[in-house]
Amino acid sequence: MIAPSTDPARLGFDPGRLARIDRHFARYVDDGRLAGWQIVVTRRGEVAHASTYGRRDIEADTPVEPDTLWRIYSMTKPITSVAVMMLWEEGRLELTDEIARWLPEFADVRVYDKGSVLKPYTVPAAEPIRIWHLLTHTSGLTYGFLQTAVADGLYRAAGYDLSVPPGQDLATACAGWARLPLRAQPGTSWGYSVATDVLGRLVEVISGRRLDEFFAERILGPLRMTDTRWWVEEADAKRLAALYRPDPLTGRAVRTPEALDRAALRRPEFLSGGGGLVSTAADYHRFTQFLLRKGELDGVRLLGPRTVRFMTRNHLPGGRDLAAFEPAGFAETAFGGIGFGLGFSVVLDPVPARVPSSVGEYGWGGAASTAFWVDPVEEVTAMLFTQLMPSSTHPLRPQLRQLVYSALVD
Repeated sequence: MIAPSTDPARLGFDPGRLARIDRHFARYVDDGRLAGWQIVVTRRGEVAHASTYGRRDIEADTPVEPDTLWRIYSMTKPITSVAVMMLWEEGRLELTDEIARWLPEFADVRVYDKGSVLKPYTVPAAEPIRIWHLLTHTSGLTYGFLQTAVADGLYRAAGYDLSVPPGQDLATACAGWARLPLRAQPGTSWGYSVATDVLGRLVEVISGRRLDEFFAERILGPLRMTDTRWWVEEADAKRLAALYRPDPLTGRAVRTPEALDRAALRRPEFLSGGGGLVSTAADYHRFTQFLLRKGELDGVRLLGPRTVRFMTRNHLPGGRDLAAFEPAGFAETAFGGIGFGLGFSVVLDPVPARVPSSVGEYGWGGAASTAFWVDPVEEVTAMLFTQLMPSSTHPLRPQLRQLVYSALVD
């Protein structure tokens, strides 16, 4: 469970202004745009604000509760990135390593140049995919569901859309992606992609452990993230929030197709390092505090502080932001003034996005409109959980930033 641990005024928040958060987001539920939500705001490691509202399942008429389970989708990516950097700290890999050193199927990748899905023309990759390309989403890989480039269509034609073809595991999925052309030459542009799933496979190969085993033994167990898992057993199924999408005519939240909604209730063959986890606010709070404390929590250190600082700097070539680095398709962040580190978006300048934040703030979000950020300057973390796909439906994330930073008055 997670609840406020102190008077928010002691942490520099105006309690009346913090209350605006709940009033604002309650309107999304009251008019039917969201089923329900959970929000947590902390400062200096203490919970200043924690609230729930609405229903975790409209049809069953069950409320959002503090221990509700949420599909966090791409908020899995920072955890996978931490796993990679743990191996890096052990000297098991270099960020400049060619991924083909570990996954030889990526040795001779080709790049889409012109043509159609039916008849694409490709050229050899001028630069091999390296581990830092995967961590920064500059590898040239893509997602089939983006539907913004011919390469995306080639993924969909091969069965890689929202997930992978039935029967594939992480190893066979990587082999399939390696046979498809890249969207762009490695290192030349930023494109959201299956790169973090490939990193998950890298963790498996180097560690000799399945990704779920590595997570449990090296990250989730030590951080006491006891409710974070790859699927939900029957005993906990009632705690899982239902998954919704906007009705195209009314904008109201309606249930997603059963196959997508119930996917989290089955043990997956494909362990998606890019989007496979289910978690709770209390568990992900522990992950954000581990990050805020630069790699340590409750006496357990998984990363050195310099490694966390290094991960959360902008790694885009030339120090550019996403807007200047030829972004393609969708992202779980704005582009202007935002760079990208090793697994996180990083604020370079809050002005282009027209939303207050601190230079150096970092975070990410998930496909069902979940999000988190860590602000090392103000020592603030914030998390939003709901279950509406896609995450681009409503401006929930910038609005939460507006409300959190306007409540900070010290």
